[in-house]
Amino acid sequence: MSALVLTGTGVGVGDVAAVARDGRKVEIGPDVIGRLEKARRVLDQAAASGQQIYGLNTGLGANLGTAVEGDAGAFQRQLLEGRSGAVGEGLPVDAVRASMAARAAMLSVGGSGLSSSVFVALLDALNAGVHPVMPSLGSIGAGDLVLMTALARMLTGEGEADYQGRRIPAAKALMMARLAPISLAPKDGLSLINASAVSAGSGALAVTDALTALAQQQHAGALTMEGFGANRTILDPRLHMARPAAGQQEAAKVLHNLLVRDDAPAPTTLQDPLSIRCMSSVHGALIEAIGQARQAVEIELNAAADNPLVLGDDELVLSTGNFHTAALALAFETLGLAIAQCAAASAARFIQLTGSGRNGLPKYLSPVGGASAGFVPLQKTVTSILAAIRHKANPVMLDFLAVSEGVEDHATQTPLAVAKCAGMIALWRWLIAFELMAAAQAVDLRDGFTLAPRTAALHAVIRALVPMLKEDRPLGIDAEALYAALAGGNWPA
Repeated sequence: MSALVLTGTGVGVGDVAAVARDGRKVEIGPDVIGRLEKARRVLDQAAASGQQIYGLNTGLGANLGTAVEGDAGAFQRQLLEGRSGAVGEGLPVDAVRASMAARAAMLSVGGSGLSSSVFVALLDALNAGVHPVMPSLGSIGAGDLVLMTALARMLTGEGEADYQGRRIPAAKALMMARLAPISLAPKDGLSLINASAVSAGSGALAVTDALTALAQQQHAGALTMEGFGANRTILDPRLHMARPAAGQQEAAKVLHNLLVRDDAPAPTTLQDPLSIRCMSSVHGALIEAIGQARQAVEIELNAAADNPLVLGDDELVLSTGNFHTAALALAFETLGLAIAQCAAASAARFIQLTGSGRNGLPKYLSPVGGASAGFVPLQKTVTSILAAIRHKANPVMLDFLAVSEGVEDHATQTPLAVAKCAGMIALWRWLIAFELMAAAQAVDLRDGFTLAPRTAALHAVIRALVPMLKEDRPLGIDAEALYAALAGGNWPA
């Protein structure tokens, strides 16, 4: 895998995911160091001229009016110590790596005034696999600085790090990786932490996972259409051209391609339930929401979101609100609602498949009938999972209080919006697993039925993991096997 070369532009969600999960190395583009050093000179000149610069020669937040004098490096260390207030369970290593990669991408734009040696140290730690232990609770989305202090402190040799699967003192981890702790010049500490890198990094992972889960949901939906004997004329492209709603044509085309064959079976119904008939509309809305979330994340990854911001070409240092991520939070609230809608349709299809028997399918998809429970008890499990998804779909971006004596009287709750969206994706994958199981069983119960080539391949993958239900057995175990394949990257593209 080739390295990700930071140039200050062009970093995508897939790049961050590859760094976070696949160990992709990160390198510095040819112009980045010069850009950083130019911004550093502008920052130092502005400070020498007597300009008030937030976080360099002034306090932070409610201490904005307090002048900072004396050892500037000591103040940066004090700044980090005073904002190390995050608590709770540590973020997973992939989320920490995504946050590090996101901050590096943002810094490469050159608006922070960060010392180039500190930027290099950040990339060295990332490439060496030295990761801060980063508690998960503490950001309200007005920048992720309380969370990001763990990264800055680790680079100075303070706090704890995760290295080679062990949680050890940061100084020891740096030494084992043959890296040296950094020293902080004026504003370096603030430059490391005052950005929404946790939100953007975790958002990149969530978008990547949403894209994968969407493809898996399309697989499950197509196999349900096979097992249910659905009317495939709903995928006629002329229908979707007549109402070109967001993503609908794309979703319909994918489903059509999964089901294409030389001799399509005659439909068994005139109109199917809405969870089947309107599948392209539901999936299309999700495609649109994923695209919006992706765009919002990639804007952050390639933006100078610092406060204050150094405009190197104009030789200015100005205060900003660029760290505030209202659009990013809104994109993930929207994505969460779109996921919930898609998950609800999946659950509805499962109940259609496993109910009293439709389109020639036996009751509860049981081949033995009588008192056999078949798949029907799983309707409770599916409903339970859907309830958990619906709970997470409730918006959080308006839940904030004024803090820092009212100086910080608005927030976005972006990290929470992203985190609950990621949780919804994990729950949604369970519903996809259940739908795949039920659809495969329905197909097996149709005598003499021939699948399309691509749905036949999907059916074979399912049957390699779980056998057909021939008599009642614990189906939760089967669902776990399918979920592991869906979530673990072992599902065919």
